[in-house]
Amino acid sequence: MKFAQDIILAPVITEKAMDGIVSKRYTFKVAKDATKPEIAKAVEELFNVQVAKVNTINMKKKPKRLGYHFGYTSEWKKAIVTLTASSKEIEFFNGLN
Repeated sequence: MKFAQDIILAPVITEKAMDGIVSKRYTFKVAKDATKPEIAKAVEELFNVQVAKVNTINMKKKPKRLGYHFGYTSEWKKAIVTLTASSKEIEFFNGLN
C-alpha cells in the first residue's frame, strides 16, 4: 500500500508552473511508478481538494557537463493536476505567487 507522501514527492516551482496556478493547475514531482488515479487520490488526501484531471510526463535524462566531468541529470516523473472549478485552492502555492 502506497501512502500519499510516497506518491507526491515535491512541488515543481518554475515560471510556467506558477502561471498555471491562476487556472487551478498545479505541478508536482511524483514517484516514477505512480498512476494517474493514485496521483489524483494522493492530492485529494493531502490538500483536501477535488481533482478534475491529471496529466503526467516522464522527464528524460539530459546530458550535463562541468568542465572535464560529464554526466546526466536524473529521470523523473512530472504530474500536472487540474482542480475542479468548485474546489478550493492549494494554500501552499498561494504564498509563492
